[in-house]
This record gives sequence, structure tokens and C-alpha cells, in this order.
Amino acid sequence: MRIFKTKPFSKWAAKEGLNDKALQMAVAEIENGLIDADLGGHVIKKRVALAGRGKSGGVRTLLAYQVKDKAFFVYGFVKNARSNIKSDELKALKSLAAQYLAYSIKKLNEEVEAGVLIEVNNDE
Repeated sequence: MRIFKTKPFSKWAAKEGLNDKALQMAVAEIENGLIDADLGGHVIKKRVALAGRGKSGGVRTLLAYQVKDKAFFVYGFVKNARSNIKSDELKALKSLAAQYLAYSIKKLNEEVEAGVLIEVNNDE
């Protein structure tokens, strides 16, 4: 399973104190069937705990997800900032998910090299 985050998501996550370890744990939970919502089109909503605040005080993330293959964290928000996304935003996310999940290994590596995507590593 390869896990990625977009550059804007990465900046937002750093500001919120959301580290790669928490993202890895979230994907592990998804792999075990623990999701908050399947929004269709390979878009998953997942609550992620922040250190010392737990899931209820954590953040909500939206990711493009392909079982046992790839996960792309593309959007996040704080629970009290908004309750959900709009239908036009979901439509755009589904389109983005289809694009990312169709990437070949070569294309993924090119996107990482260009800094468009950041691979979540086990180093943290």
C-alpha cells in the first residue's frame, strides 16, 4: 500500500499538527474496514485523531482510496470549521480520485519527483 498526500493537503496537515504516522494509522484502520463514510467514486471520509485530542477533537480527511493499492489524502478540515463538503466539491474530488488512482507507477514517481504529491513514509 502506497500512501500519498497532495502538496496543499500536506501544508494544511502540518498547520493542524497532523503527522505522517497519524495518516498511516488512518489508512490501516480503513484497510480494516473502519471508515466514516464511503462517498462513492473511491472517495472516503475518515476522522483522524490529533495528538492529545483524540478523534472527536481531531480532523476530517477526504482521500482517494483503492483497496490494498493506493491512498491519496487530498482534503482536510477541522470538525468545527465545517460539517461536510458541497456536492460540486464532491464531484471534483471523485474526478481527482479517478485521475490519481489511474496513475501508473512511473507517473506516481514523476509526480513525487515534481513535488505535486508527497509520499507518506515510515520515517516519522
